[in-house]
Amino acid sequence: MFFSFLDELRAAGIPASLKEHLVLLEALDRDVIERTPEAFYYLARATFVKDEGLLDRFDQVFAKVFRGIATTYGVAPAEIPEEWLKAIAEKFLTPEEMAAIKSLGSWDAIMETLKQRLAEQHERHQGGSKWIGTGGTSPFGNGGYNPEGVRIGGEGKHGRALKVWDQRAFKNLDNTRELGTRNIKVALRRLRRFAREGAADELDVDATIEGTAKQGWLDVHMRPERHNAVKLLLFLDVGGSMDPFVKLCEELFSAATSEFKNMEFFYFHNCPYEGLWKDNRRRFTERTPTWDVLHKYGHDYKLIFVGDASMSTYEITHPGGSVEHFNEEPGAVWMQRLVNTYPAAVWLNVLPEAHWGYTQSVRVIRELMQERMYPLTLSGLDAAMRELSRKR
Repeated sequence: MFFSFLDELRAAGIPASLKEHLVLLEALDRDVIERTPEAFYYLARATFVKDEGLLDRFDQVFAKVFRGIATTYGVAPAEIPEEWLKAIAEKFLTPEEMAAIKSLGSWDAIMETLKQRLAEQHERHQGGSKWIGTGGTSPFGNGGYNPEGVRIGGEGKHGRALKVWDQRAFKNLDNTRELGTRNIKVALRRLRRFAREGAADELDVDATIEGTAKQGWLDVHMRPERHNAVKLLLFLDVGGSMDPFVKLCEELFSAATSEFKNMEFFYFHNCPYEGLWKDNRRRFTERTPTWDVLHKYGHDYKLIFVGDASMSTYEITHPGGSVEHFNEEPGAVWMQRLVNTYPAAVWLNVLPEAHWGYTQSVRVIRELMQERMYPLTLSGLDAAMRELSRKR
């Protein structure tokens, strides 16, 4: 079983080496945990999962391999066939039928009845009001209706279950799932380089101990607080085709603001030209010349473009191609200046990577970015941060 566990982890894209497998076996041999399924779960997770973005995937593999082991809810061990958990169809009930369903009572009563059902039932069941199954009015199963039930597997239909058998704790941390502010923060933390700056107002415990030991009296040492020393420029595409992605960009902006002390942001539309802005309500009256940005912020800044890169190619390649004003120089010229000034630069594309090949402007921007374009997903953001970390 343990070797199949290792194979399943690898198949799911979780790096699992033979060394980690041996570490797990050694820990079990030395009795470092209690002999309970829950303790084994946490030991295995700590051994194999090095990236919290893979926690949900690990949970799914663990459930697949070790399905049927004893739970911690006081329920007798019983292996529930997977096909039982697949709802065939949802049974619609009239209000009168729903009102006629009686609640079983307390939590203890429900769990006691569940244990009896597990002991008595020996085959698949769908519909009905007693057995564990799908699409019925029984308190146990999935895909049916009961106001006080125990859902076993599946996604649920009515949100009324008292207890969920198959609920995973880290559902939103799979790196193939959609982003949220917390997930973005996790990915942005790869782009950190700490330095001690400012006034010495933090006690340096190690230096104080060492100094006291050398001097023979209390020798207090202070030091500046550690801060993320990475400097970031964030260029955000707004308006037009970016309107559907406002929430996603807001989450990225919020996460970046909290993670980076030294961050500056500017807006642009479709492609950067000779002017950028910080307030979209005043983008025609209060613009910052792009030349000023290039001269004010040093080469040590990391530059992140966020946009869909979807526009007419003339907006990139020709003077006067902008849809809002007459640009004397093509957008490609300004893109080249920005990338040359800030060698550590990436473009985060809000569109799925599978769609990039259908838009000519995306291909042009990718060439200007020297192929450093990444999808704005958790895995894409992670890859982008690794790329920026490599370049000093």
